[in-house]
Amino acid sequence: MADETVEQDVAKEGGQPRVRLRHFSRSLPMLLLRAREAMMRHFRNSLRVHDITEQQWRILRALVTAPEIEVTELARATFLLGPSLSRILKDLETRRLIERHQDENDLRRSRIAISKTGLALIEKVSPQSEEIYCEITRAFGAERMRALQKLLEELEAVVSGLEGRRLPEEKGEGDER
Repeated sequence: MADETVEQDVAKEGGQPRVRLRHFSRSLPMLLLRAREAMMRHFRNSLRVHDITEQQWRILRALVTAPEIEVTELARATFLLGPSLSRILKDLETRRLIERHQDENDLRRSRIAISKTGLALIEKVSPQSEEIYCEITRAFGAERMRALQKLLEELEAVVSGLEGRRLPEEKGEGDER
């Protein structure tokens, strides 16, 4: 059987020259997405029981780590786009899980904090969440889990360092890809 990581020739439409691509199933973005989906399958039911979405949970978890945070910082921390974040924050505010107030240094900006009700929800959900983490860690192995987390953090740092840089053959080309 051929190595799945070996690049494959793929014909473009219209008889264009062939390009070399690694097999789709071995594409790092796809592997990461599949791993994320496999992980989230274990957490979704627990979140559903507490009537909370993945994105809402992500926001509440981020807010637990800081007394308050500016909205654009929260968007960066949670990897949520502004329009989605605005809608989710409205829902969380309606449910009284967060508190919002204007930034005293810039009245155009809002600062967000988790409310007492939000903290109470975190306290309810976190034992189940930690139980799921423990189950996954037992199955995968604690040492391997620590190594994976370290490798993913290192990968993120390296790839972030590449942002804005182009390979030599890309210089001068347009941004269409």
